[in-house]
Amino acid sequence: MTVAERAYYEQRAHEYDDWYLGTGLYAERVRPGWHEEVQQLLALVSSIRGSSLLDVACGTGFLTRHLTGRVTGLDQSAAMLSIARERLPAGAFVRGDALRLPFATHFFEWLVSGHFYGHLREPDRFQFLAEARRVASRVVIIDAAQRENEQPVQVQERVLNDGSRHKVFKRFFTPEQLASELGSGNVLHAGRWFVVVAAEGARLS
Repeated sequence: MTVAERAYYEQRAHEYDDWYLGTGLYAERVRPGWHEEVQQLLALVSSIRGSSLLDVACGTGFLTRHLTGRVTGLDQSAAMLSIARERLPAGAFVRGDALRLPFATHFFEWLVSGHFYGHLREPDRFQFLAEARRVASRVVIIDAAQRENEQPVQVQERVLNDGSRHKVFKRFFTPEQLASELGSGNVLHAGRWFVVVAAEGARLS
């Protein structure tokens, strides 16, 4: 991510959950099946159980709070982490760089990352996957599904509640594409809005 994109997420922290909840600037968006699929996503995240779990780019902890076990969240945004800590008091939260994870090799059983991988350009995404595999035995990536007539690679203009406008790099994935990038991963969810893939060898049970 660029410096400007990192600043955007810091500024967006207190309205980030509007995207999931369909509130705020997202209240008027037409997203058929969105709320039902968010619930499916939360159920899937809840099924990831282990002794130790790391959520990279955890944001406000919207997904993190549904993980079960010794949970650690990492994000570059102090504002996001402040909300996540309130949401999951029992969790450990670290401000850090997802491309240089501040953890020992094989420290976690699971690494989960939601809506982060698709913001990475080359070679950052290769570095992130290498770091993910270094610190965790099992890796699960959650991201945005590619829909019909949707360009797979975009530079989006996003508007915040204060009217400010920001440019954000974003990729959208078919299940097959994301699985291929993770190394013949297992597709855990292939919906209209989300795709979830576990890197090869990672299974929920």
